[in-house]
Amino acid sequence: MTSSTMAECDQVDSGDASRHHTMDKSITLPPDEIFRNLENAKCFAIDIGGSLTKLAYYSTVQHKVAKVRSFEHSTEEAADKLYEISVQEELTARLHFIKFENAYIETCLDFIKDHLVNTDTKVIKATGGGAHKFKELLEKKLKLKVDKEDEMTCLIKGCNFVLRNIPHEAFVYAKHADSEFRFQTTQPDIFPYLLVNIGSGVSIVKVESEDRFERIGGSSIGGGTFWGLGALLTKSKKFDELLQLASKGQHTSVDMLVKDIYGGSYGSLGLTGDLIASSFGKSATADKEFSKEDMAKSLLHMISNDIGQLACLYAKLHRLSRVYFGGFFIRGHPVTMHTITYSINFFTKVRYLDSFPFGSTWRRPCNVVFLVQGEVQALFLRHEGYLGAIGAFLKGAEEDNPNQYSWGENYAGSSGLMSISPEMNPMQRARSGTFDMLEMDRLERQLVNLHLLQDPSSYIPDTVDLTEDAPAREYWLDCFEEALDGVVKRAVASQPDMAESAERAEKFRHKYRHKLQTLRHQPFAYGSLTVRSLLDTREHCLNEFNFPDPYSKIKQRENDGALKYYQRVVTALDALDWEDRQLALVRGVLAGNVFDWGAKAVSDVLESDPEFGFQEAKRQLEERPWLVDSYDQWLQRMKGRPHKCALFFVDNSGVDIILGVMPFVRELLSRGTQVVLASNSGPALNDVTNGELQILTERIADTDPVIRAGLKDDRLTLIQSGSSSPCLDLSRLDKVLAMVVRERHTDLVVMEGMGRAIHTNYYAALSCESLKMAVIKNSWLADRLGGKLFSVVFKYEAPPVGSHANAV
Repeated sequence: MTSSTMAECDQVDSGDASRHHTMDKSITLPPDEIFRNLENAKCFAIDIGGSLTKLAYYSTVQHKVAKVRSFEHSTEEAADKLYEISVQEELTARLHFIKFENAYIETCLDFIKDHLVNTDTKVIKATGGGAHKFKELLEKKLKLKVDKEDEMTCLIKGCNFVLRNIPHEAFVYAKHADSEFRFQTTQPDIFPYLLVNIGSGVSIVKVESEDRFERIGGSSIGGGTFWGLGALLTKSKKFDELLQLASKGQHTSVDMLVKDIYGGSYGSLGLTGDLIASSFGKSATADKEFSKEDMAKSLLHMISNDIGQLACLYAKLHRLSRVYFGGFFIRGHPVTMHTITYSINFFTKVRYLDSFPFGSTWRRPCNVVFLVQGEVQALFLRHEGYLGAIGAFLKGAEEDNPNQYSWGENYAGSSGLMSISPEMNPMQRARSGTFDMLEMDRLERQLVNLHLLQDPSSYIPDTVDLTEDAPAREYWLDCFEEALDGVVKRAVASQPDMAESAERAEKFRHKYRHKLQTLRHQPFAYGSLTVRSLLDTREHCLNEFNFPDPYSKIKQRENDGALKYYQRVVTALDALDWEDRQLALVRGVLAGNVFDWGAKAVSDVLESDPEFGFQEAKRQLEERPWLVDSYDQWLQRMKGRPHKCALFFVDNSGVDIILGVMPFVRELLSRGTQVVLASNSGPALNDVTNGELQILTERIADTDPVIRAGLKDDRLTLIQSGSSSPCLDLSRLDKVLAMVVRERHTDLVVMEGMGRAIHTNYYAALSCESLKMAVIKNSWLADRLGGKLFSVVFKYEAPPVGSHANAV
C-alpha cells in the first residue's frame, strides 16, 4: 500500500468531527498571505491525504517592471540624458501551492469559491487517498468536476519537477552535525533515481525518465504499521503524537542489543555491541512495564531499519545511488528522517570528511565532500509534501506544457522548510501557522548549465554555506538587517511621484525583516543559507511590493557621468606601452568595481561625496602583491596566442562597466578575441542590465571604432545571463547564452565583482581558462580572508591538461 490508503486510517469520532467543524467555521484566513491571486486563478489541482490537503493552482500576476530605452533626442530636455526610464505593468505566470490541515478544508473551499472571479476552469484534478472521500464536497463547493489522477504518476511528475526547477531541493539529514540539513546541488541530469514512498505501506519506484518509471518492489510494513502497532502499544491514536513519544524514548530498554547477548561486540562478524540484535527482544523476558516512549522508539527503529535495508538492496540491485524518501511517514519529521538516514548509513557503511580551509579561516561548504563512501545516499526533499499536488497540476496543464519553461522559487511568497512541523512546534499551533505555502514564478528564459563547468554534478555556486558557519551567519544576518533602513529609503526615493510608495516600502520592510527572523531560527528554511539567497530574498520582497528597480535613477546618472570620461580613459591607455597597459587595464577593472551600491562601505562614501571618482578609486586599491595575486601568470598568458572567445560576466553600472570593463573588452577585441558580454536579465542593486548595456555599448560605439567594428562584425555580442541577482549560478544560465558560448568555442571566462567572483564561483572549476577579479568592499569579510578593506582578489586559473579548452 502507498500513502493513498493512509486516509482510511485517519478516522475521527463524532466528538472530534464536531470540534473540527467548529474550528472550520471560526478560522480566519489571512488573504494577503495564502490563496493569493485567486481572481486570476485557473487550472486547479488538489491532493488530499490522511491529515493534510495540498492545493495547487496557476495564476497570472501583474507586477511592475523597469524598462529603459534610448531617447530620440528630439527635445532639448532629452539631449542631456543617455536613456529614459519607464515603469510598465507586465503579466507573469505563477504557480501556487498551499498546504493545510484537512480540518480546515470546508472553510478553505468556501474562501476559494467566494474569490473565484474570472476562472474558466471546469475541472479540478485530484489525487491522494482522500480524493474520493471529499469528491462530493469539492464538486458542491467549487462547482468543478473532480477528475481523479493516479497517485504514483502524480508523485513522480511532482518529484521530477522540483528536482529540475528548485536548487537545494534535496538534502541529507545529519542529526548530530553542526547543520542538520545539508543540501545537494542541482543535478544536470536527475535520472535515474529511486523513490521510496512510505505511506501505509512502502512502494519502491525506479524512475528512468520523465514518463518512464516502474514499481520494482515494496513492503506492507510501513507508516500504517508504525501507526497501527503504535496505537496498540501506547493507546495513542494520532501519528504525530506517536512520533513525539518516539523522540523522547530510549529503545535500548526494549530492544535486545548485540552486547546483551555476547557481553560486547561480535568482532568476527563486524557487529558492534550497540547494534540491535532483536527488536523488542527484551520484552519477552523482562518482568517490568515498558514506557510508551521507549516502545514507540523501538517500533520506529524496527520499521525504519527494515525500510532502509530494503531500499539499499533495491538500490544496489539496480545500481542506483540516489534514493529519495517521501510519503506520510517522512513528512519532514526529524525523528523519521534520522532513523531512515541511520539505517541507510549503516547498511552502506557511510563515513564523512570535513571540509577544507581557504587560508586559515574561510571554509568551503561541507557538502562539497560530504559523502565519500557508501553506494546509497538517503535524500529527502524540501517540498516532499507537495509532490502529488504538483504532479496532478502538471497533468491538468499539459496543453500549456509547464515543463517547457524554467521556474524559480519565489522566496517572498513561500514558507520555509519545517514551518508547520509538529517536531518544531510540538504544542498546539496557532491557526495562522497551520498553512504552508510554495510559490513558483515562470521565468522568461529557459535556464541550463554552462557546459564549461568541469563537473556540473559537483558544482556549488556559493563559497560559504551560512547554515554551517555560525559566526558568518550571525554577521550577514545582522548586516542585512542593519541595511534595511537604507533599502527602504532608496525604494521610496526611486518612486517620488507615487503617494503610496512609503506605505509599500513599510510592508516590504516588515516582510523582509520577518524572513530574516525566520532564518535566524531556521537557517535551513529555503535550502542552503548564503549571501546569494539573502540578496535574492530581498529582491523578491522588493518586487512583491512593486519596487522593480530602486537604483534605476542612480544607474542612469552614473552611466551618463561615466560616459563623458570614456574617450579620455582609452586615450590615456593607448599612450602606454603594451606591458604597462595590461596592468593599467586590470587596475581599471578593479577600480571600476569599487563603485558598488550594494557595499555599505562604498555606498556611505558615494552618499557623502558624489564627486568620488575613478582616480580616487584607483588610489584606494592596495598595491601589489594583492591578497590573491595571479597577475604575473595572466601577463605571461597574454603574451601568448589570443583567446578564441571570452565570456565576460559584468557587474555594476556607471564607472565599472564604462571605464573599467569596456577598455578591457576593447583590448581583447584588438587581439582578435571574440567577446560575449553577459549581463543581468533583470535589475538587482546597481548591476547593469542587458537593456542598459545595449544602450551604453551603442553610445560607446559612436566614438570608438574598435567597439563599433566589434558590434558590426558580430565579434562583440551582448546577451542576457538569465539572472536577476547580484550573484551568479553557472548551472542556471540563459539557454541562448549557453548555446552561443558553445558555438564560439569559448576558452576564457571572466567573472567580475564580489557577488560573481567571491560570494559565488570562487571555487568554480572550469574546463577553460578563468579570471576572477574583485575588490573586497566589506571590512568583516576582508578581515576573515586575511586582508583589509579594498583588498584585491585577482585569480587566474588555467584549465587542467586534457580538458575541453586544451582539446580545442
